[in-house]
Amino acid sequence: MKWKTSLVAGALLALTPLTALANEGAERLTRMLEPLTTYTAEFDQKILDSGGQRLQEATGQMWLARPGRFRWEVDAPYEQIVVSDGEEVTLYDPDLEQATVQALDERVTHTPALLLSGSADELTESYDVTRSQQGTAETFTLTPKSSDTLFETLKMTFYGETLGRLEMTDSTGQRTAIEFDNAEQNAEIADSRFSLELPEGTDVIEQTR
Repeated sequence: MKWKTSLVAGALLALTPLTALANEGAERLTRMLEPLTTYTAEFDQKILDSGGQRLQEATGQMWLARPGRFRWEVDAPYEQIVVSDGEEVTLYDPDLEQATVQALDERVTHTPALLLSGSADELTESYDVTRSQQGTAETFTLTPKSSDTLFETLKMTFYGETLGRLEMTDSTGQRTAIEFDNAEQNAEIADSRFSLELPEGTDVIEQTR
């Protein structure tokens, strides 16, 4: 039975550096995110199928203020606005004259953009984090510890100290890749940016928890 003992010991030894690497990744990501109070950027978002074929593309601008506040505006090809005031998230579609409002609960915060507006500690408690680096690009791969999420993996890439890219992969292999440009961190953002005045006549759908 010595071979079984050797296999178990070998497995434990093999896991040791992986665990250390995961801990190092989580600690480093926490250090990167903790100083981040606000973030603004223009973005280019692409949705790709499992084979890399482009399905959709959108451009726009985002603003976030931690904790919990966020605004995401899609300019093209179709206008859409998502706003979080820290308690509720509103998705407004001007073309449909419709808005959906829901509480900022745990599942909603599993979307990549809202993840960034949460606390660093909560992020690393909910996800296994590994880190890799290539030149000035530092990439963190987050794997959810819970199955109740919208993605299988999320990659955050920083260039220097600035977030430059997000990439989310779901259970079907579909990828959402978001490139940020003209990013600015810790600049003042007016509170009004995180509220949304809906036009009269907008059909509002309230979603409960």
